[in-house]
Amino acid sequence: MAERERSPFVAALLAVALVFVGALAASAGATLLASLPALLAGGASPAWTHAIAIIVFAGTYVVIALGEAPGLRLDRAGAALLGASLMVGLGVLPLDAAYRAIDFDTITLLLGMMIVVANLRLSGFFRLASNFVVARAKTPLALLAAIVLVTGAFSAFLVNDAICLVMTPLTLELTKRLKRDPLPYLLAVPMASNVGSVATITGNPQNMIIGGLSHIPYGAFAAALWPVAAFGLLATFVLVALFYRGEFLTREPLPVAAPAPARARGFLVVKSVLVTLAMMALFFAGQPVAKVAIVGGALLLVTRHVKAEKVYREIDWPLLLMFVGLFIVVEGLETTVLTPEAVASIGRFDLANAGVLAVVSAVLSNLVSNVPAVLALKPFLAGAADPQRAWLVVAMASTLAGNLTLIGSVANLIVAERARAAGVSIGFWAYFRIGAPLTLITIAFGAWFL
Repeated sequence: MAERERSPFVAALLAVALVFVGALAASAGATLLASLPALLAGGASPAWTHAIAIIVFAGTYVVIALGEAPGLRLDRAGAALLGASLMVGLGVLPLDAAYRAIDFDTITLLLGMMIVVANLRLSGFFRLASNFVVARAKTPLALLAAIVLVTGAFSAFLVNDAICLVMTPLTLELTKRLKRDPLPYLLAVPMASNVGSVATITGNPQNMIIGGLSHIPYGAFAAALWPVAAFGLLATFVLVALFYRGEFLTREPLPVAAPAPARARGFLVVKSVLVTLAMMALFFAGQPVAKVAIVGGALLLVTRHVKAEKVYREIDWPLLLMFVGLFIVVEGLETTVLTPEAVASIGRFDLANAGVLAVVSAVLSNLVSNVPAVLALKPFLAGAADPQRAWLVVAMASTLAGNLTLIGSVANLIVAERARAAGVSIGFWAYFRIGAPLTLITIAFGAWFL
């Protein structure tokens, strides 16, 4: 993974967050000192657990915002695990409560979808789809439209980070064979992936969490958010084409290029596609998404064509670990600090307003990343007047906020790193000048639409 190069804008946001966290830590420290005599007398007072919960939560989120602990090799997953362990070890949560805090439906859903995407990739399905597109795109503008639509459509139903892992090398290879500038096409990949993933619960990790916490049916979720995704894909296409007019506003046809060798495993392609389609049908039929995903993924492991170890290497184990840790960290803060009175006082910021909630979600997502942002907002949405609408707004804004900067989402970093390894540099400004207006336009449309 590329090192996170922070822009002045993001650095300013982090500075504000660090000041806020520092104030929280100072308050917690004062509370801790006040409770020290009682603690030394042999009992852990409520003030002790209150202070520890704030300090552990704040420390965990600071490390997640920075990407790793300064001076240490502690990454985001490790920070979440450490925070969860401290919540239990220091008495904020009993062990059984920590177990109950983990949303195993979300973990199971994400694991199952990772297995499915791994099988589709290893079977050669995505390369076949790429060759199909190349054979029909006759102009640069048509090629851009195809990349946006294919990336967005796949990301709507499969995990968007995995789609970026697949689409980036295919796009690089495609533009090289067609002798085109790869940069605008590469920019379209993460932007379309982020936008497309808004549409369903299985599009990205934060939507999976929201699906598990909100219990919104898969079909209802998709019905509410697919128009936002469709509008976002159109906006992505238009903005990339406008900022690279020399590349796209031309009548020059694409050169004829022979399709790349597919190297596909026919039987595995058919099997993976059929299982995926069956899963999508069951999702929309109202079956429990976690159960469908893990059964589908397990069935795809029954094969003579690909060793199971290859599939396991495709799974993002640190992401699963981070989810588990964050569930416990947030539960520790929620049970000890976020009393009904505290939640009500924060509710005065009018989080019931879609515009306000969208802005809060977007800012928080750019500070600490979208998954931690969603979990941090969880306590304030349970008592909302219309919790389903509130969760949909958070899903929309936390996902679309990833398009703001190059470091706004894991999908962006995947594309940037893969491109750099191939000799193509995606600069911060090259991304920001399209990503910023795209983020503002799509979030504004989403807040209005919802």
